[in-house]
Amino acid sequence: MLALDKIKGTTTVGIVCKDGVVLAADRRASLGNMVLSKEVSKIFQIDDHLALAGAGSVGDILSLVRLLRAEAKLYRARVGREMSTKALATLTSNILSGRRYFPYFGWFLVGGYDEKPGLYSIDMAGGITEDKYVSAGSGMEFAYSVLDNEYDEKMNVKKGVKLAVKAINTAIKRDVFTGDGIMVVVITKDGYSELSKEEVEKILKKL
Repeated sequence: MLALDKIKGTTTVGIVCKDGVVLAADRRASLGNMVLSKEVSKIFQIDDHLALAGAGSVGDILSLVRLLRAEAKLYRARVGREMSTKALATLTSNILSGRRYFPYFGWFLVGGYDEKPGLYSIDMAGGITEDKYVSAGSGMEFAYSVLDNEYDEKMNVKKGVKLAVKAINTAIKRDVFTGDGIMVVVITKDGYSELSKEEVEKILKKL
């Protein structure tokens, strides 16, 4: 049996647009220098307008996702409304900080839409930063080369999706641990939605 905590998920990207947040990731999971899976999901819906993307140990990412989903449901029951993006990011940060001696081995992006789109980057020790765009994982340097040059605060979600796909695709071309397709999620005032593989392929053909 292969331990989940040895299986690594790789490159993720988050982008804030004027009308929403885009999260994207490749689909490869690696074990050392071996491609273990080509169909891994690295972006997870936490609530109607909230999502988390993770790069790092697959087992730790899934464990944290289960915990955050439970906490989000409890919050709804107690408060009577959905948790804000900042609240989810703060909760994630507190959980990671409390586990610093037995950490979750991952780098997490929290994206969502409440009064406005929001995006937070959180490291394994609980360090948290609010960002307009961010990348994490083994191919992040290649993704940043695209994001730094092409990000525009005035871009809409449609352009943000194209930029996120381009950034992940650049990482796929240069980073051996990134590959096997791209998952893209959009969060707007209307909620969480995932692009189909056909929609992503259509964007790739136009790059």
